[in-house]
Amino acid sequence: MTMASSKTAQPRFRTLDLVYIAAGAALIAVCSWISIPTAIPFTLQTFAVFLLMSALGGKRGTLSVLVYLMLGAVGLPVFAGFTGGIGILLGNTGGYLAGFLLTGVVCLLAERFAPKNLLTEILVLVMGLAVCYAFGTAWFMLVYMKANGPVGLGTVLGWCVFPFVLPDLVKLGLALTAAHRIAPYIRK
Repeated sequence: MTMASSKTAQPRFRTLDLVYIAAGAALIAVCSWISIPTAIPFTLQTFAVFLLMSALGGKRGTLSVLVYLMLGAVGLPVFAGFTGGIGILLGNTGGYLAGFLLTGVVCLLAERFAPKNLLTEILVLVMGLAVCYAFGTAWFMLVYMKANGPVGLGTVLGWCVFPFVLPDLVKLGLALTAAHRIAPYIRK
């Protein structure tokens, strides 16, 4: 390897990127512990996901979610109610957790193809939330019906989506406000 080529080679992630990703995963865990228990717990996880996608960007935000899910999968108590383990990811609510990762994919795609402005950012996060709801609801129905028998889509939406729409939109607004306040302090 020549001296010239070694100067142009850049690491995939800088140390600071890894710190942001780890801090993001920790933030999601802490926000998951702030919980009101219901069939699908009310938590601040969506707030953290929205904040990370907006403040860190799609790549680092999505990797934060992936690290969070991996920590939970190996048994660390990072999920709502201080739970962890692969059983949570494969259980009724696991689709919503995996849906956070899909929200990140939506943000990654938007960063590549959509104009960068506040309206686009809001629409992208709302689309990411809709994808999370869709995947999580489909997953919930499959797992629930396998264990308990048939259940209607309207019933599942009433349990898992409708009660969360307004709180999640409020969390989205708060997360965007916070992200834009801290953005000057985060290196891109």
